[in-house]
Amino acid sequence: MRSVAVIFALLLATLLTGCGLLPAEIDETAGWTAEKLYTEAKDAMKDGAFDKAIKLYEKLESRYPYGRYAQQAQLEIAYANFRQLESAAAIAACDRFIRLHPNHPNVDYAYYLKGLVNFNEDLGLLGNISNQDLSERDPKAAKDSFDTFKELVTKFPESRYAADATARMKYLVNALASHEVHVARYYYNRRAYIAPVNRAQDAIKNYPEAPAGEEALYLMIKSYDALGLNDLRDDSERVMRLNFPDSTYLKYGLDRPAPWWKFW
Repeated sequence: MRSVAVIFALLLATLLTGCGLLPAEIDETAGWTAEKLYTEAKDAMKDGAFDKAIKLYEKLESRYPYGRYAQQAQLEIAYANFRQLESAAAIAACDRFIRLHPNHPNVDYAYYLKGLVNFNEDLGLLGNISNQDLSERDPKAAKDSFDTFKELVTKFPESRYAADATARMKYLVNALASHEVHVARYYYNRRAYIAPVNRAQDAIKNYPEAPAGEEALYLMIKSYDALGLNDLRDDSERVMRLNFPDSTYLKYGLDRPAPWWKFW
């Protein structure tokens, strides 16, 4: 009898829903203007209610797909996802805006935000709370960030975001060079001496101004020495002494004292 009652109740609910007798969920935003939706979404953003803001911006774009509010909503959705650490969604929103509005006055911001998303993605939450250096992690996000910032600076040299993008590019160059040297050191410590030579050469060739070039040269010297390639070793050492005459690597080797800031 209990099973029959349950089935009857389910059938009754289905019939009532089909007939429209049960109250439908009320959308409080029904009838709101584009300006009202935008204002409410901005208020939600200020309060840190990013999920709510995104839903309101999406309703705005859906109901009023044309005009400045809809275009701005697309950028705001990207930023809200960025604040929520939803990197993939934020990048997708930036790419969409760039594709749809390549000549928009604020398209430079879309490039900047995309670069910033990848920049912070590379730093990562775990990177912020641990002692892991950026150079020890997968460099894909750093490369993507660098490429986006470079595109921004190239296309919009007068952009208000160009200076910050350039500064971040310098940091990323150092980090990418350090990554190559970190991998070179890894293989050197495992006595796979050809790999560190190749990695060190890549670091010097691709990032000639990066500070990591000092260690890259030293690893080349040590690797050539281990391989018995004395002429190449001597050539590398001459280059190192010319460019880094006071190098602590030449004095202490890879076990040189850590910089003062490493102790904190």
